[in-house]
Amino acid sequence: MKKIQYIIQSAFLLGIVSLTSCKKEFVNPNAPTTDQVFSSARGLVGVNIGNQRTFALGGASVVYGVVTANAFTTNEVILMNSGNTAEFQFSKGGSSVDATNTVLGNIWTNSNKVIYDANSVITAAEALNDKAYASGLIAHASILKAMAIGSMSMLWEKVPGTVGTNATFIDRADGFAKAIATIDYALGKISANAISASYVSDAVAGIDYVNTLYALKARYLLFSGKNADALTAANLVDLTKKSTFNYDAVSTNPIFTVATATNNVYQPKDSTFGLPADLAPVAADGRIAFYTSINATVAPRFRINGFYNATTAAIPLYLPSEITLIKAEANARTGNLTAALTELNKVITKTAAADPFKVGANLTASTASTADAILTEIYRNRCIELFMSGLKLEDMRRFGRATTERKRNFFPYPFKERDGNPNTPADPSF
Repeated sequence: MKKIQYIIQSAFLLGIVSLTSCKKEFVNPNAPTTDQVFSSARGLVGVNIGNQRTFALGGASVVYGVVTANAFTTNEVILMNSGNTAEFQFSKGGSSVDATNTVLGNIWTNSNKVIYDANSVITAAEALNDKAYASGLIAHASILKAMAIGSMSMLWEKVPGTVGTNATFIDRADGFAKAIATIDYALGKISANAISASYVSDAVAGIDYVNTLYALKARYLLFSGKNADALTAANLVDLTKKSTFNYDAVSTNPIFTVATATNNVYQPKDSTFGLPADLAPVAADGRIAFYTSINATVAPRFRINGFYNATTAAIPLYLPSEITLIKAEANARTGNLTAALTELNKVITKTAAADPFKVGANLTASTASTADAILTEIYRNRCIELFMSGLKLEDMRRFGRATTERKRNFFPYPFKERDGNPNTPADPSF
């Protein structure tokens, strides 16, 4: 995540603390003021860059937290060192996961920060004269905001409905609705004024804004049970395009840095991907070798691969095959089984060479014929195709999988919220 120095410096403005002593005020004459940042197009780019770092960079990021909490809770990974307290809680599951969990606390705090900063960018961008540049700012901020709201709505029963002191809470279904509304607002701005090439040039590389907005809309509509609308949104995604959080030697892939490289936090459970025997990948499934590697000499045998196998490995915001599986599921749930099976088999038979990210099962097409059988195959392939993507817990609930297959349904609210907000809901029992 590299960009010219003065833009990145602007992103850190929100962390600058004013220093006072007696009656004297010390001001850095080289630092822009908050008003300058939020009235400047380049300043707003810097805020978006900083917000993306909050969401996707480091072991405290939302990306690390959502992948990790999901992976343990759905049995995708095993713990390597019980000294990692938060991850140890996840590995035990149930009441062992409590409000002290630092990974959950980081997801909660940083998601809310992303939402707050994104709102500030969206509001400030409206005042810019260059509406095409403003569309880029709004699209970028809206993607981060929607993913932050969506992440919280996947993990907690209720999410903040307001921002600030003593925030009120809304049901997670309303959280998904807020994420979708954020996306629709951005798409409306882009429809009126297409994103300028100058914004794309100034912002960090990797994100395909329009396709990502439609992909996230399809995801959250599916999670909301709005299958026909999810299918409509999914059909607007260009499946040949990639959209990623990019990393470099300084700003490194968070899962690789914390878990893969150290072999001290977690690793994949095995080639079953945490699925029961009747749903586990067959030995010939090409996705096993994509998502895991083998260490024949040092335990554990199965190691993290895929999108977390290098310092600079990019992490997809969505996979094109996720969109295909959304089409399959939406068709199956609305009674169009022929179309559902067609879309499902696009994923099952796909070769790595035919996929933008080189994820390919390369298997024989399914012959499932009933709605239940097709939906079971869709669930199975979502778990394999989207391994360690942070989406499996939501899938397990939506497909009605037995609670014995997971370690929690929803998570407790962090103490850092409960201690300061009397509106914090009661924790779920499981």
